[in-house]
Amino acid sequence: MRQLVVLSAAPADDRGLSAIGSRKEVEERLARLNTSADGSGDETLYGPGVEFQLAPDQDPVVQMLMMVSDEDIAWQVIERMGRTLQWKFVDINTGSELAFNDA
Repeated sequence: MRQLVVLSAAPADDRGLSAIGSRKEVEERLARLNTSADGSGDETLYGPGVEFQLAPDQDPVVQMLMMVSDEDIAWQVIERMGRTLQWKFVDINTGSELAFNDA
């Protein structure tokens, strides 16, 4: 399963990574993109072809782990999230950032 770190597209400052948003904001934004918890706990959010792991009790959220669970549908979902939410995705195995160029 491919794993990516999700970060804010805003640059880090002297205090560290920029926040993606409050936990509530992150969950609301992802819910609009058909991604949410399954009711068994709020650390894992499930979406089309992807799963997000939130750090327990982290608020605001500064990073999340995203796992690609279905390669066939995940990439369109990830691109839409990247463009819509202004997040960046970094492959943890290669360190490469996914780029979504405007067409």
